[in-house]
Amino acid sequence: MDTRALKNPYHDYDANPAMTRELFDPHGRLTPEFSQRLCCKIHELLSVMENGLKSADPRDCTGYTGWAGIALLYLHLHDVFKEAAFLQKAQEYTERSLMSLTRRHDVTFLCGDAGPLAVAAVVYHRLQRAPETDECINRLLQLHQAVVKGSGNLPNELLYGRVGYLYALVFVNQQLGQDRIPLQYIQQISEAVLVTGEELSRRLRTQNHSPLMYEWYGEQYIGAAHGLAGIYYYLMQPGFVSAQEYVHRLVKPSVDHVCRLKFPTGNYPPCVGDERDLLVHWCHGSPGVIFMLLQAFRTFGVQQYLYDALQCGEVVWHYGLLKKGYGLCHGAAGNAYTFLALYRQTQDPKHLYRACMPGFVSAQEYVHRLVKPSVDHVCRLKFPTGNYPPCVGDERDLLVHWCHGSPGVIFMLLQAFRTFGVQQYLYDALQCGEVYADWCMNYGKHGCRTPDTPFSLFEGMAGTIYFLADLLQPVRSRG
Repeated sequence: MDTRALKNPYHDYDANPAMTRELFDPHGRLTPEFSQRLCCKIHELLSVMENGLKSADPRDCTGYTGWAGIALLYLHLHDVFKEAAFLQKAQEYTERSLMSLTRRHDVTFLCGDAGPLAVAAVVYHRLQRAPETDECINRLLQLHQAVVKGSGNLPNELLYGRVGYLYALVFVNQQLGQDRIPLQYIQQISEAVLVTGEELSRRLRTQNHSPLMYEWYGEQYIGAAHGLAGIYYYLMQPGFVSAQEYVHRLVKPSVDHVCRLKFPTGNYPPCVGDERDLLVHWCHGSPGVIFMLLQAFRTFGVQQYLYDALQCGEVVWHYGLLKKGYGLCHGAAGNAYTFLALYRQTQDPKHLYRACMPGFVSAQEYVHRLVKPSVDHVCRLKFPTGNYPPCVGDERDLLVHWCHGSPGVIFMLLQAFRTFGVQQYLYDALQCGEVYADWCMNYGKHGCRTPDTPFSLFEGMAGTIYFLADLLQPVRSRG
């Protein structure tokens, strides 16, 4: 694997009760102190997120990067904290999302109109506004026939395809009651997915080892977002396929085909035929495939699926913290759901410990273990004048620029003083000359790439907050 993540420096769980005493009790209940820490971080990040959303795209209605995702976050916070203010915020963002629906062929929960409508139905239900709830559900179901028929070359995957619409129906039933949307609607979508999967498998002549096959833009993706794992996960849900014989004859061998694609590391390729073991994200790799494996274990009772899922946990733990950001799709929060999923399945405290580790909550220990000594090394390079060389080993005290010398180094020194409280850093900064304004953000200070939508649910801060709230209730969290 390549270096797309920060190395995990933390000690792994070794069954010593002292390791978890400050985090949770033997029954998996978080300690009051750790819960308070999570709550404080959630409220701190919410404040930053709200400020950042002032510059968000006002036309983005989606759950993935837009208003529906923020509404979903506040709906989740209302679930966790039972505070009416969160429900009011959910309503505010829901109404923004409804005003900017795409009204195009985008019909999924995360990237289309189905998501805003489904979230709105739940928000209005909690507000006891039955007419608005019914209207949203009716509008959601108006998309149904086009999805079954696959209008506009609709794919089958989660982000943009049939399964993405299917999840919108499932979400409404999870929140409002299992019969609010009749099961036949869900089964019709599932059976359309089966039919198209069989057709492609025959066309590609893969039916002997994978009776189902799916493509997105000509690639046979494997991960949860665009690929086989996300599709098979929903086809294995109880009752979604009307005849269990289809699940055993079509879905199980197709799941087994995915399992055979596993790398020796325990990770999975992004596409069939791709031999590069690079990506450990929810969208591509073990953190998404694990949900398919755990559902296969629950459905078929085959121990190998659980073993493979546990391997996914090892991959995520040893791979470390993603540099690509903090969100759910390809960030640290999404990967941390691996451990919550394993904890719910096994009740092994190792997985809850891994989810609770500071590395998957804030990564602050990286700053102390890795960054501080490196800053100290720079400080030791200072010339007697108080200036700094342009390069290590260059003894010419010539340049006093922002790009080379004290005017640039001062920012590092002031941030080091704020972070570690060591007076020497401030003294060195004063030596540099004029003290500049504080320019550092409180969020994203570990060298991670800033995503295009840094405050959204699936790419940014909202996803991090969503995970932290789920960590407060690890047994109930769905991931």
